[in-house]
Amino acid sequence: MSALKLTQIGNSVGVILPKEVLARLKVEKGDSLFVTEVEDGITLRPYDPEFSEQMAAARAIMKRRRNVLRELAK
Repeated sequence: MSALKLTQIGNSVGVILPKEVLARLKVEKGDSLFVTEVEDGITLRPYDPEFSEQMAAARAIMKRRRNVLRELAK
């Protein structure tokens, strides 16, 4: 585990993530991280878990209604 230091960035406060953390998250400068509240704190993830759930539901609907979607595309 790494201790992170808060630093002043303009009128905001930011956290500098070490290279090892960035590599583990597989993110780089310009990418987005999503903060999720959990029982004992927060998690940082390179993807939005809520969006992932919505996409899984959309894929299931598209698979089930494939013929209808094909006709609508014509």
